Amino acid sequence: MKNTPCLMIVDMQQGMSWVQAGERNNPNAEHEIAELLAHWRINHAPIVHVRHLSQDLESFFWPEQEGVLFQEALHPLNGEKVIDKAVPDAFTHSELESWLREQEINTLVVVGVSTNNSVESTVRSAGNLGFTTYVVQSACFAFAKEDFDGRERSAEEVHAMSLANLHGEYATVISQNDAFALLPESLSLTSQQS
Repeated sequence: MKNTPCLMIVDMQQGMSWVQAGERNNPNAEHEIAELLAHWRINHAPIVHVRHLSQDLESFFWPEQEGVLFQEALHPLNGEKVIDKAVPDAFTHSELESWLREQEINTLVVVGVSTNNSVESTVRSAGNLGFTTYVVQSACFAFAKEDFDGRERSAEEVHAMSLANLHGEYATVISQNDAFALLPESLSLTSQQS
């Protein structure tokens, strides 16, 4: 399966679905991620689930509470790679890069949360490390945030600015349909025959 794109799902943990997480955009993102996950599984293509394990007791992602758990519909199956991280970038202090190199994976399709934090940080590293990287616009989401000047920015504004930071420099921002097209259905037939 050399050169088959890997689906990377970033921080889709239960705490991100809680109201306390804040006002967000792309309310259909979880559904789109689940559809992409099903497509990758049918095609027996590589999948990486990134999980944030916070060192902050107040975080939704502190290890000893429900917020840190994977969302039920996106829970990894046996054999799917799980990468744990304690900082936004999934490549920092983890085995992610070495695992991808060992699997001869050169292309990443990144989805998850939040667009301007763990997604952007991880995608910047992926691009800098030479991976061909795609970000699925509608399968990521962000939260409303104050900018540096103290002005409140909507979740959609934060999301759009983050994608603008990434597109053409570190990655290519694509639609869900574009992502499906990166992994043709015929691949599943090839995999089953080999």
